[in-house]
Amino acid sequence: MQTAQAALWVVILLVALAIVFDFMNGFHDAANSIATVVSTGVLRPAQAVVFAAFFNVIAIFVFHLSVAATVGKGIVLPDVVDVNVVFGALVGAIAWNLITWYYGIPSSSSHALIGGIVGAALAKAGPSVLVAAGILKTVAFIFISPLLGFLLGSLMMVLVAWVCRRSRPNKVDRWFRRMQLVSAGAYSLGHGGNDAQKTIGLIWMLLIASGYTAASDAAPPTWTIVVCYVAIGLGTMFGGWRIVKTMGQKITKLKPVGGFCAETGGALTLFFATALGIPVSTTHTITGAIVGVGSTQRASAVRWGVAGNIVWAWVLTIPASALVAAVAYWFSTLIF
Repeated sequence: MQTAQAALWVVILLVALAIVFDFMNGFHDAANSIATVVSTGVLRPAQAVVFAAFFNVIAIFVFHLSVAATVGKGIVLPDVVDVNVVFGALVGAIAWNLITWYYGIPSSSSHALIGGIVGAALAKAGPSVLVAAGILKTVAFIFISPLLGFLLGSLMMVLVAWVCRRSRPNKVDRWFRRMQLVSAGAYSLGHGGNDAQKTIGLIWMLLIASGYTAASDAAPPTWTIVVCYVAIGLGTMFGGWRIVKTMGQKITKLKPVGGFCAETGGALTLFFATALGIPVSTTHTITGAIVGVGSTQRASAVRWGVAGNIVWAWVLTIPASALVAAVAYWFSTLIF
């Protein structure tokens, strides 16, 4: 069905599915915001999820919608988008999220969504409809964001170690337990600011394609912005404890000072990417920062086997979600 004005019920169904994905994004990526603050004992899990959800939502007042614009108009040509493409993209992304959540693998909801959009668009019209610039910068940041997180996290750790070199360990620990609340809040702010916008961009894409919003509009409808930020906050509140364990303890053991440095390095990376309008993986970013902090102690402090398994999940995310999305696109053409 490719009419200028798609059936209202189909659009409502897909908006609801997009909000489910947004909720799952918060649920799946809650670990990125709270794993370090929980694993270091600064906050109990129930406190941490409420804390992170609050900062997810107030990000609505901090960041411009540059990431939403990239997802909505910068991955595939707007003309190719229809309800079937959006359905395929969402099914591909949700399926990959469920698989990686079940196995406790911290993969990227962001890249699952990008892979879903690409796979569904390819199934419909082939590679000519892909926007090379948007895809290339997104793929580039698969590598850049964890490397930047690694660099900033390790530099923060070295700097803090030098500044506190004459302080008693227990005094440093008490001080950074307080400071980690600041860094965890900043990371949650960056998480909400970058990730909620991806779903906003997808819904914006859908509304333009179905004729309910003009392509010339400078921003998506306000209700989409509010709903998506609230949905990701609620998802974070429910948390993803399997992944919290992997992120907080299996890669490297963290103390409050290490948690502060990892979160601060990760938050700075997210702020930078969001300002550039680049949809990045909060999972990749915080993993790189945690590894960077661990590596400043000694190479053996990092469980490189666990980190290696995570990297394989990163590599597979876009092609795997794209494949599922292509199949879902084909199936959707048979039913609506």
